[in-house]
Amino acid sequence: MAASLRSPPPVPASAFRRSRPGAAVVRASSSSSSSSSTAVSSAPKARFVARRSESTSVQQLARPLAEYMGLPASQYSVLDAERIERVDDSTFRCYVYRFRFFALEVCPVLLVRVDEEPNGCCIRLLSCKLEGSPLVEAQNDKFSASMANRVFCNNSSDGSQQLTSDATIEVTIDIPFPFRAIPVEAIESSGRQVLEQLLRVMLPRFLKQLDKDYQAWASGDSSRKPLGTGEI
Repeated sequence: MAASLRSPPPVPASAFRRSRPGAAVVRASSSSSSSSSTAVSSAPKARFVARRSESTSVQQLARPLAEYMGLPASQYSVLDAERIERVDDSTFRCYVYRFRFFALEVCPVLLVRVDEEPNGCCIRLLSCKLEGSPLVEAQNDKFSASMANRVFCNNSSDGSQQLTSDATIEVTIDIPFPFRAIPVEAIESSGRQVLEQLLRVMLPRFLKQLDKDYQAWASGDSSRKPLGTGEI
């Protein structure tokens, strides 16, 4: 599943974006593993993988989009102050939207790092913590996750400028005892659908916020106020 991925408070089950134009915090691309136990777990495991790429055309102003996308992470804007908070120049904490997985309500909290790349950036997951019911939070030492969200600009076939977010998320979990009667294939299918839905909702929203931030930056607006309201 989104990304993009710039300055303080919480994020959702999906999205990050950089505060400053171009380097969105919502450009999530970073691999993260939750704290893992030294003992080898014998519990059955399920693996969820989702990938999605979204693009949007951008009206280029006097200040080029490529210049915006080349800004250092320290100049990124926090696109959604309700869900993203800046930790340091290149690291952000994102509070993902709450979602339901079977009968459980889950809210992932992601720590991501923005790495600058040609024509954009990559948002990488450093760590992930689950919030929710006691059963959900008990899984924090029983799963691993990785995420990379590459955000970049390029020319489209008609010569216009495009912003693209290309995100991949992979999660491996120990299946909790109450769910072990369910076939692994059914759990993996449900988990994959949840991740795919998150990316389907978050990436377009992230790109829309990134476009608005670019327009503000290109027109000389130095306030770089967060554009989101925390709503998915």
